[in-house]
Amino acid sequence: MQILAILLVAITSFIATNIDDIIVLVLLFSQLNSRFRLQHIIAGQYIGFTALILASLPGLFGSLIIPQAWIGLLGLVPIAMGVKQLLSQGEEEEQIQLVSDVSTQPKNQKFPASFISNLVSIQTYKVAAIRLANGGDNIGIYVPLFASGNLLNFGITLSVFYFLVGVWCVIAYLLTRHPALAKLIARYGHKVVPFVLIGLGIFILFDSETYQLLPLFQ
Repeated sequence: MQILAILLVAITSFIATNIDDIIVLVLLFSQLNSRFRLQHIIAGQYIGFTALILASLPGLFGSLIIPQAWIGLLGLVPIAMGVKQLLSQGEEEEQIQLVSDVSTQPKNQKFPASFISNLVSIQTYKVAAIRLANGGDNIGIYVPLFASGNLLNFGITLSVFYFLVGVWCVIAYLLTRHPALAKLIARYGHKVVPFVLIGLGIFILFDSETYQLLPLFQ
């Protein structure tokens, strides 16, 4: 049951923090050509996501030296983010700056197809930069999430996250063939996310037994 709970929290956390990224991926996949390929997007997504995970690691390290109940107070962060999104719905418009010159390589240059070449391609790092720039919410959620668990939780959560990055790429690629469905997600996805964030924050507060800090429970 504990592992199932970790899996559910990891999945909901990923979905809540990556709804926007689906739309970005759809736009990127729609720009595929002979010099900007599928491999660039997938590699860029994993590189950018790894940078977000590294930026969130202070939460994990903090959980090793700070009492769990105090760490649980970080659960207030996703709650605050969810409430803020609820209050700002209707006003908030996500602006995603896609790099307009993704095909700036010379036309007579042959595109390398090897895995290593994809990793060092400038196109890959443009995608990674977009992923990182669009990941502020990820860090805000992942820090308290990592801090509220232990190394086992972190390992399972990380495995789920990296698996879902690939799933996200597949979904976005398929959505490029169904523009109407992509618009539907863009229109209504944000309405669900605030409630998921609030629920996640409440889970962190209770899972860390933060309520024990209240005088009533002392």
